[in-house]
Amino acid sequence: MPNIHAKATSCDFDVIYEICKTLISSEDVRQTFDTSLRYMAYALGWRSAFIAIAESDGRLRGLCSTGLQEDWRQRVCFLPGEGIVGRIYTIGSPVIVPAVRDEPMFLDRTGGAGAPDDESVALLAVPIRHEWRPLGVLVAFCENPGGNRLLASDLHLMKVVATPMAQALLLHLGASTTRGGKQDEVWRIRKTVRPVLQLDQVVGTSAPMQEVFGQVHQVAPTRTTVLLRGESGTGKEVIARAIHRLSPRKEQPFVSVNCAALTESLLESELFGHEKGAFTGAQCQRKGRFELAQGGTLFLDEIGDISPSFQAKLLRVLQEREFERVGGVRPVKVDVRLIFATNRNLERMVRDGEFRADLYYRINVVSIPLPPLRERRDDIPAMAQHFLDRFNRDHGRSLCFSDDAMRVLMSCHWPGNVRELENCVERTATMTHHDTIDRLSFLCESDRCTAKVLHHIQREDAVRPAGTSDISISEVPDSLRSAAMPPSSRVNGTDRDHVGLNLPNGDDRPDGERERLIWAMERCGWVQAKAARLLKITPRQIGYALRKHGIKVRRF
Repeated sequence: MPNIHAKATSCDFDVIYEICKTLISSEDVRQTFDTSLRYMAYALGWRSAFIAIAESDGRLRGLCSTGLQEDWRQRVCFLPGEGIVGRIYTIGSPVIVPAVRDEPMFLDRTGGAGAPDDESVALLAVPIRHEWRPLGVLVAFCENPGGNRLLASDLHLMKVVATPMAQALLLHLGASTTRGGKQDEVWRIRKTVRPVLQLDQVVGTSAPMQEVFGQVHQVAPTRTTVLLRGESGTGKEVIARAIHRLSPRKEQPFVSVNCAALTESLLESELFGHEKGAFTGAQCQRKGRFELAQGGTLFLDEIGDISPSFQAKLLRVLQEREFERVGGVRPVKVDVRLIFATNRNLERMVRDGEFRADLYYRINVVSIPLPPLRERRDDIPAMAQHFLDRFNRDHGRSLCFSDDAMRVLMSCHWPGNVRELENCVERTATMTHHDTIDRLSFLCESDRCTAKVLHHIQREDAVRPAGTSDISISEVPDSLRSAAMPPSSRVNGTDRDHVGLNLPNGDDRPDGERERLIWAMERCGWVQAKAARLLKITPRQIGYALRKHGIKVRRF
């Protein structure tokens, strides 16, 4: 490197000041470097100039330029040590080439040297680096007629300017890395923390209900047929109305029909309508529910309870979207969205020949299972408070729950699901004499809740939770039940009385030995032998456990 001792002029200080001011004016490095480079080329009378920076692959590529052709960036790519630019980047020393055409290392990929016969162009280049870390190269081409131009002052100014450029470039690289890390973190958070979905008239923040809400929001904008499945009282009609309100058909009618409440003949007339004189009492033409729901949504509840002959008639409507009124011969076209609901095991009914397989495939397009209340106990406090607030508004009361009362609601099995919870809150709020509902306000605390006897009743055609076996406890051989008992509960083939019970837990069983005992007894109608089989222990053990925990056997 030549020994440079140049005296700074006022013009040099102006250039340094303007460039430093420009570099700190914005975080956009490409813009600030381009403005600085143009100002410096104008102030010093350069022919052209460019800045090349190192990228992640180690190659030097163009960042900005002045005085070069428009396609210069496509041709500027240097490996470390390649040509003059790559050499300067590698060794980190400034270079002056008085006659660039005479330099064998010069590659002229930018076209800055001018025509081949132009021998009066000089090249000046300085590395842009922070301490010992190379970041890029600043290159300038200037006229040097006869080799008489003093290039040392320009090179010295370039060295001074390269320092704040390195700082700005280093800050840009650090900010880009931080910004990229923050964007990745935001993406991970958005992927992990899902937004809480809500539906009108539906309370639920638990994971099972959030999954239901997500399916509702996804299927609502379409006209796809939906099948809602779940136990009685889980809110199938409420979900159906929510789907209708979120759909493009929300301004059109929502018509609901309970198929189990009508006989086959009445159901046919109710759905399809009838002509005048079709039967005794048919004094005028009457439109059916399909026609009344034209352009809107028709909700058919308890679809599993319709007769096989009516299943064939309904199948034709689903296939052709047309029907004939009772006593009529003219087909009627309809445009309705169909939502079905059932609490029965349709797959078992198809297997047993009680439900048509072709109708099953026609209605089972998008199936949304609704979890029972016992599988989403986290929603019970909010739902109970919602029902109590509605009671207070309707009756001008100001009732509230105590902590013990809420624990009672959380521990109940709720065979009637949301409907039973709503009735329980309304009944308790009606009969209480105080402004606070406590534990003793509930009938179950005084053995007067007759609904508990239903805890062990499960219909053979009811929809079972996912993963539940179809084999009942009574169908398990005694030998297998004995083998399933914990080893600590048998000594020499006989039951031990005074041992701690390792009662099995499950997805719908409460925590705690006492709570699981009460759960099993309520589920089995307080029959100790059935509860023992459910818990896979002996009747003698369950009798001891009841005495141990002071649980009084209830009689019905």
